[in-house]
Formats: sequence, C-alpha cells, structure tokens
Amino acid sequence: MPAATDASTPPTQPGGQASAAAPAGTADPGPTAIPVAPPTHVGTGGLPPVPLNAPADGVPPVTDTPAALDAAVAALAAGAGPVAVDAERASGYRYGQSAYLVQLRRSGAGTVLVDPAALSDLSGLGAVLNPTEWVLHAADQDLPCLREVGLAPAALFDTELASRLLGRERVGLAAVVAENLGFALAKEHSAADWSTRPLPEAWLRYAALDVELLLELRELLSAQLDAAGKLEWALQEFEHVRLAPPAPPRTDPWRRTSGLQVVRSPRGLAVARELWNAREDLGRRRDRSPGRILPAAAIVAAAVAMPRTERDLVALKEFAGKGTRRQAAYWQAAISRALQLPEAELPPRRAAREPGQLPSPRGWTEKNPDAADRLEAVRTCVRALAAELGLPQENLLAPATQRQFAWETQPAPTPAQVGDRLAALGARPWQVSLVSGPLAEVLGA
Repeated sequence: MPAATDASTPPTQPGGQASAAAPAGTADPGPTAIPVAPPTHVGTGGLPPVPLNAPADGVPPVTDTPAALDAAVAALAAGAGPVAVDAERASGYRYGQSAYLVQLRRSGAGTVLVDPAALSDLSGLGAVLNPTEWVLHAADQDLPCLREVGLAPAALFDTELASRLLGRERVGLAAVVAENLGFALAKEHSAADWSTRPLPEAWLRYAALDVELLLELRELLSAQLDAAGKLEWALQEFEHVRLAPPAPPRTDPWRRTSGLQVVRSPRGLAVARELWNAREDLGRRRDRSPGRILPAAAIVAAAVAMPRTERDLVALKEFAGKGTRRQAAYWQAAISRALQLPEAELPPRRAAREPGQLPSPRGWTEKNPDAADRLEAVRTCVRALAAELGLPQENLLAPATQRQFAWETQPAPTPAQVGDRLAALGARPWQVSLVSGPLAEVLGA
C-alpha cells in the first residue's frame, strides 16, 4: 500500500499490503469494539485522484482446481487480520444471483481470486474465512451469494454503510476510495457477464482492485467513526446486516413486470402471469436471465393483445425477433392456458397485500387520518434529528419502520413505549436511544 502522503501531494501507486487489525475471534460474536490501526493515507487535499490501474502484487491466477484451492487456503490461513471480500455475479446473464468469482485479500496472504463455479467444495475455505471479520462494500448485496457456497463471516465491516453513517453524499466504492485514499478505481466491468470462461485479464485486474484497498479503507473509516462518536452505531448496523435473514418470497412477483400498469383486464393479467411463469421456468432450465429470454415489453404486449394463434403472436413487433419466434409455440401455449381459465381463477386487478403490508400512505388520510398525522410528525422529527446527527434519515430509522410505527402506535406514548415498539420492529439499540424521546415528545404534543 502507498506510504502516508501529505495532503498537498498526490498519493503514489500502492506498493505493499495494507496493515490490518486483529481478527474477530468467535463464531457468533455480538458487536465488539473494532481495533483501529493508524491510517496510512490521507485524502487528496482537493487534487484529482490518481488512477489505480493494477494491483500492487500483480493479478493473481484464478483458483479453479482443488490443488490451487488448497494452496490459497493455506496462504489465507497464514495471513493475519480481517479479510477483504467481494463477489462478482452474472446478473442479467444467468438465472439467479450466484457468485462466479470471489475476491479475497488478507494481510500476509495477498489477493486470491476463487472460481466457485469450478470448485464443488469450498468447506476448507470456509473453515479459514468464516471465523474472521470480513470487510465488504455494500455487504447486503454479496452475502447471500456467498452463503450459497458456504461462506459467512463471524463479524463484518461494511465500508459503504460506514460511509453512510458518516454522512457522505457519495458512497459507491470508487467515490469512497477516491475521497479517503486518493485513488481512482475504474468500474468499467461492473456489469460484465462474470460467468464467461476464461475470464479476460482486464476483468481479473478489475476484480482484484476491488479488494486491493478495502483493508486500508476499513482502518480510515473506523478511525473516522470513532472520532465522530458513531463507532458503536456502526457495530450494531454491521451486525444487523450480518444476521439479516433472507427476504421472504414475494406474493405475485409477476406483478412487478415493467409496464404492466397498462394491462387493465383480469384476463390480460392472467396472460401476463402465465407468460412470466413460463419465462421463469425456461430461464431456470437454461440457466439464463429471464429478461434475456423474453423482455418485459413482450409480456405486456401479449397481455394487451391476447393473441389466439401463433400467427397472431409473431405479428406483434415484440415477438418478431428470431429467438422469440423460435419459441412461439411455447409462448402461445402459455397464453392459451390463460385464455382458457375460468373467470373464478383470473387474478384480481389489484394485487393482494403482502402479509403484514400496510396500505399505501397516500390513502391514509381517508383510511386512518390519525395515523396519517402521526406519520407526518414522525417523518419530520426523524428528518430533523438525522440532519443534526449528520446521517441519512433512512439510516437513523428505516422508512418502513417509520410507517409501521405511525400506523399502529397509541396516542401520546411515553419514551419507554416508543422504544419498546421500535425495538420490536427491529430498530437497533442506538436508534432507539436517539429517537424514542423526540418521537414521544412530538406525538404527545
């Protein structure tokens, strides 16, 4: 890593490994203090960030054989401190959100690039990584696909979430690295098809750079959180992300088809539902992103036109492409199933609410005017308090929590009652301690 720089001097290219703090030690720790090493960088002092074009140690080979994996595991086990982690998926190309490359970096071990698609057993890697602290950027995006291959951290540091709590306006990795470390990370391959094999050298370079500076970034952000009195807040938020359960399946996910609002009839909605389900099934069987098999616009066009024959179907411009025409019989079969459904089996025009879902706040004034007034008071209070604390209001108290609390709380609650209810809704202790008194005050006025 680069040596410490004067604020008036642009930083030089990295030249070694980042220093790191001691690893987290237990299999399931609660939030504990994060050791903070002295930062080795300062920002650019207003000067343009220096392009970071290559990893300090070069681009490592891809670990894609059991022997290479054993060597990588041994190297990581011999390293010390937290592990920088990132994962690349093939969103928009493959079905699902599986990881196709996992990037790891640890002090004393360097960077390791692992191909999980080529390796059937990552238990040895998990045995080394899982008891440690991981450093990720936007951890909630990568943790699900890493859990799929048996990787899950004992502790977590999220550099994006840390930046949010520090009130930063731009929290993408490139922006955070530029502001704190003075380097410009290229992001030209972020939307690439990471299931491609072999992976191009330029893509591997990009992937390695995504973890090149995470350990050092962790140190700087830890020190800033500590100085701002927000380190304990961050610890609780990191733990919340680490332990968050998978999102429950959506009710009627087909209703999220882009443009579906133009379909007015229940029969047309049934066509959309059958086509969406047929597309999902084909995408799953082919391991291909459903949107690449049949665009949303085609689903909507068929739901409006409700063609009775293949000829009518391919006459629609959205079904004129070669690939779509080749599957015309498959799509028309789905449409025909919808056209033959009895009236009682057609979907309603309005979606059923998800379990526990509240009405849209737009209708609260009529359905529950007291709750509408409380929601306005809660939003105003949280927004003002967040501004005082220098963080986004959604990080002080999630909008969904604000809505649920406003809908159901009793008039003039005490601070203790507010705190108990917020805690039951999933608010973290630091949030409860900050907002309970102010919310009780505005709701009791």
